[in-house]
Amino acid sequence: MSLLSKKELVLSKLFTDKTDSLLIQLFRYTFVGGIAFLVDFGSLFALTEFCGVHYLISAAIAFILGLVTNYLLSIIWVFSRRTLKSRWLELYIFALIGVVGLGFNELFIWFFTERVNLHYLLSKIVSTVFVYLWNFFARKYILFR
Repeated sequence: MSLLSKKELVLSKLFTDKTDSLLIQLFRYTFVGGIAFLVDFGSLFALTEFCGVHYLISAAIAFILGLVTNYLLSIIWVFSRRTLKSRWLELYIFALIGVVGLGFNELFIWFFTERVNLHYLLSKIVSTVFVYLWNFFARKYILFR
């Protein structure tokens, strides 16, 4: 097998093949999370700065937009195995995990903005690390075993 074929095989495993590999799913979820984060962060910034919406309300709306982005990309690209037969129940539980994540998100943004005196956008970045880990592992082990 040539070096080019080996690289193609690795890229195929990382980006296109269906997989149950935890590490590959985490790798893909990082991309998905990055895209969802851009939707979330961009919406938070736009709603707060351009629309004058309070940052905590903006954070909730933006989080939901990021959640929808995350769900769609996760079922299309990250997780190949589904635990539930019903897509509606799956979406409900995915969203429920997201609501818990939203609670963490709001708590961390409030805490780091109001108590630690970070700018709300920096607080969002700190919050994202914690919520990312919660979302991936909860979704992986509850919905997509």
